[in-house]
Amino acid sequence: MQLADNKAVIEKAWDDRGMMNQEDTRNQIREVIEWLDKGKVRVAEPSGNSWMVNEWIKKAVILYFPIQQMETIYAGPFEYHDKIGLKRGFQELGVRLSPMPLPAMARILLPA
Repeated sequence: MQLADNKAVIEKAWDDRGMMNQEDTRNQIREVIEWLDKGKVRVAEPSGNSWMVNEWIKKAVILYFPIQQMETIYAGPFEYHDKIGLKRGFQELGVRLSPMPLPAMARILLPA
């Protein structure tokens, strides 16, 4: 799927929420969220001396929550209940995750 295709589907689904009953639409929303999670797209990005908001990605985030089910996730003694799973593979992604201060914060490790 191409970025332009996802954008078109997200924009249509935003105007016609009935499209969210279609598996293809839900899959495209999830795909955009995956790209966002992996840093392939951004909701906002620098543009000159200001920031540009990618409205269609923002819409994808909003459309994501109604299509996802709540689930309970256990991590050792901790229990979470959310629509977004816990992140994994930080080392491979080059992300430093420190447990202190609580709550944990993710930081991207930039190349030296």
